[in-house]
Amino acid sequence: MASFPPDLSATPPGGGHIDETRVFTPLSVAVLTVSDTRGAGDDKSGDLLAERATRDGHTIAARACVPDEQDKITAQVRQWLTDLSIQVIIATGGTGITARDVTPEAIVPLFEKSLDGFGDAFRFLSFASVGTSALQTRACAGVAHGTLLFVLPGSPSACRDGWEQILRWQLDSRHRPCNLAEMLPRL
Repeated sequence: MASFPPDLSATPPGGGHIDETRVFTPLSVAVLTVSDTRGAGDDKSGDLLAERATRDGHTIAARACVPDEQDKITAQVRQWLTDLSIQVIIATGGTGITARDVTPEAIVPLFEKSLDGFGDAFRFLSFASVGTSALQTRACAGVAHGTLLFVLPGSPSACRDGWEQILRWQLDSRHRPCNLAEMLPRL
């Protein structure tokens, strides 16, 4: 059960802060897991993202697991983009460089605008835990049809880092100096 307002005891990285005078606005989030080996029963990364989003006051509007197949990934994201109740889509998995890693190829063409800083920030933060291996991820983000889209690696630790160090704060309408949540009405 989410607490309202979400926990303010954590400190955003990089000098940001939560403005307690502002109202928290919960967002509607869809979580997509891309994997040839995991499904709904053993989706640790998707479970982690759903749990953290709920813990921080957001609503999980949809969840799905699809194989590492570009057309299936694109089809699922397109379906969610037509659902006006979904404000955020977070995909996990398929961001590496092997032949089966096609999530960026499936999702990036849908972007109307890219958020290049997300991938840069994710790799910068990942460097602290995985060193130069951080360069192997193609984590990315963008905007399509008024929806924020984020693509994270498939490991639970990468999802934890992505949520706790970036998404948690940028999806909180109280985060200052600015956040992505407050931009949604203008997308």
